[in-house]
This record gives sequence, structure tokens and C-alpha cells, in this order.
Amino acid sequence: MSRSSNEIFVVAAVIWRRGRYLAVCRPEGMPWAGWWEFPGGKIEAGESREAALSRELREELGITPEQMVFWREKRHSYPDKDVHLYFYHVFEYQGTLRPLEGQELRWIDPGAPGELAFLPADVELVDTLCRQGAPSQGSIEPSR
Repeated sequence: MSRSSNEIFVVAAVIWRRGRYLAVCRPEGMPWAGWWEFPGGKIEAGESREAALSRELREELGITPEQMVFWREKRHSYPDKDVHLYFYHVFEYQGTLRPLEGQELRWIDPGAPGELAFLPADVELVDTLCRQGAPSQGSIEPSR
């Protein structure tokens, strides 16, 4: 992974439970506070995408993914930075899911995402989930 001064590499999880996915609201004090997103975060230098996602989910939600399946790669430009995102589906995890950073959590029916304001980088993925519905573990086809 090459890094430019304004590009960051990020992993994000579409965590599933009973046909719904988890949305997380960015808490006060963070950039884009009040906006919804898929949980995850920055990839540290020398860290694999999978290791980064496991670390981020432990830090944010107190869980460790047992199964993650790569789904999509996407680039998005914000006014102050370019973000290179890697999205994974997570079907199974260990631990009790809880908001360790004070964020609001909500389980979303993919067919009815409601009126949540998702980060601009995530909107396309929310729309795709709305059209496709909840995937089964063996049905995910990665796209780039």
C-alpha cells in the first residue's frame, strides 16, 4: 500500500445479525459527528487489512470477528483527504457487542435503511445492500 499525505486506508465491517446489519453513529468530538457508518477504522502501517479490522472491532465494539469475507473496495474523496476503503462482511464474532466509544448502535433492515445520514463514502454500499438484501455466507462475490 502506498500512502500519500492526504490518503488514508480504512477497513469497515458490515456486521450481520438475524438478517440486519449494524450501523454506528459517530459520537460527538469526532469528525463527522452524528453521521452513520459501518464500524471500522484506519489501517496502521505494516498491518494487514484483516488484522486492522479485528483490532478496530475489538477497540470500538468489544468483539473479535470469527469469520470475515472481503466484499468491496472503494475510493472516496472528502474535502480534506482521500479514503481508500475495504469492506468486509462479518457473520460471526466472539464477545458481547457494546459501544466502547460512546457511539449509538442500530441494527438496520437492509431493505429499509430509513432516514439515517450515512457518511458519503458509505451511501453507495447502503444502496447496494438495500437492493440486494442480506447475503448468505457463501453468496458473497467480491467486486473491485
